[in-house]
Amino acid sequence: MFRKDYLMGMIEDMASMISKAFGLKEEKKYTEALWEVDDLMRKNFRLNSELVNRMPTDEVIDMFRVGPTVEVDQLQGLARMIEVEADIYAAGGHEEDAVVRRIKSLHLFLYSAVNGADRSLLDYPQHIDGLLDQLEEYVLPAAVEKLMLEYEEQEGYYDNAVDALRRLNELDPAEGKQTGAAFYERMLRKSDEELQEGGITRADMEAAHARLQN
Repeated sequence: MFRKDYLMGMIEDMASMISKAFGLKEEKKYTEALWEVDDLMRKNFRLNSELVNRMPTDEVIDMFRVGPTVEVDQLQGLARMIEVEADIYAAGGHEEDAVVRRIKSLHLFLYSAVNGADRSLLDYPQHIDGLLDQLEEYVLPAAVEKLMLEYEEQEGYYDNAVDALRRLNELDPAEGKQTGAAFYERMLRKSDEELQEGGITRADMEAAHARLQN
């Protein structure tokens, strides 16, 4: 009960912050809008924006680790705050800063999603889709593509999972082959109907598997 109350309080605080930050952004008060995000990070996570954006994403994730478990619902809250921050930077004409933050936000959302985050808290598929649209022209890191593969498989979009695996293999062939071998083993155990529901035929799945092995 305490955990649920804490998470709902965090969501309410975020809604208030996003409203304030949006208003300040519309007034072109970008610095003040960024302060709102930073203040909420400090309040909820005892972290500040500079530290979060300087640290490698894996280290950020580790800061939410309690024993063997990562507090993924808190982590998706941080992902949302970084997404808001990215939008403020973009509005202020700092596209490079925005892109870096969008990639980090996407990474955190994906990690949260494939590790059991509650989708009802923030509707993470909506944010993941939005970030992917904004990052369409950019090459994503291999670690993000690996999570994309896991996410698309989890969501049942097997055609998109195959595409993510192809990109992963281009970025990191060793990881692509290892991850791909396990992925295709799972996929080829599925029925034709299951594959078709996931947007791909068995013939196309087998062809993609063959390409990976060559």
